[in-house]
Amino acid sequence: MEHEVIIRRLRSDDAPAFRKIRLDALKVAPELLRSTFELEDKLDVEWFAGRLEDAHVVGAIRNGELIGMAGFSIQQGQPNLHKGRLWGMFVQPSFRNLGIGRLMLSAILDIARESVELIQLSVVKDNWPARKLYEGFGFLAFGVEQKASKYNEKYYDETLMAIDFGSHPNVT
Repeated sequence: MEHEVIIRRLRSDDAPAFRKIRLDALKVAPELLRSTFELEDKLDVEWFAGRLEDAHVVGAIRNGELIGMAGFSIQQGQPNLHKGRLWGMFVQPSFRNLGIGRLMLSAILDIARESVELIQLSVVKDNWPARKLYEGFGFLAFGVEQKASKYNEKYYDETLMAIDFGSHPNVT
């Protein structure tokens, strides 16, 4: 790549760029994000700013442009505070297969290790590149949610995965 990619946590002042990439992602592949462009396009920048403050979202930035994102949230409620959730992982199609997803996932896992004992995710069952990435970091499948989402009359099953940091303390 011509210019280096910077991975950093996004803050509320990054909300316009975060909103744009999220909407771009929903145009490209809403089934991967379990939402729709029509729903999120109605949300204002302040909503996206709040999301950035309430969760740990890292972005991949190249030449001042946000080209990738990945989020991590600690689950709510006393019985669930030991668990986190990876969500919203996306890299612009023209920047895929360059290791950007790996860099963002590594950054998210560094954040998660400081806060939780395990992190969970769900991934479209047939999304083999993403599943291979997660498995390479030590995530293990523990189930399948049948018909997890439905877009344009097509159902998508999702593989449920988790990594227990006690079982994989040094995975990077």
